[in-house]
Amino acid sequence: MTAPRSHAPRKRPATHTPASPATDGRKPVAPDADGRKAVAPDAEARERNLLRLRRIEGQVRGLQRMVESDRYCADVLTQIASVHEALRAVGRELMRHHLKHCATAAIRTGGREGEAMYDELMELMYRAVR
Repeated sequence: MTAPRSHAPRKRPATHTPASPATDGRKPVAPDADGRKAVAPDAEARERNLLRLRRIEGQVRGLQRMVESDRYCADVLTQIASVHEALRAVGRELMRHHLKHCATAAIRTGGREGEAMYDELMELMYRAVR
């Protein structure tokens, strides 16, 4: 049995930089609610992930059409499994980057920031195994 989860907002590590205009021709990325952005964004990985996500978006639209046209359940379920795996691939790429850059930077600084990153990583791992 797992412990009940707290719904109180968690203190997140401050390893992410505030939003600033992109200098490489890309649109600036708005920070999240805590004012954070990715550390050391990799333009090639970003483009790979966007391409994968666009492909997934097309797969999901295809799933909608399959359901609308009353396709055989097993065929729809097979396509759903394909979408799940494609999303997991994007997640693995993002987790790799997060561990290599964001988490490493926060843990190296130590103190509250490092502890908050350990907590964040534990939460991410918990979500991944559910």
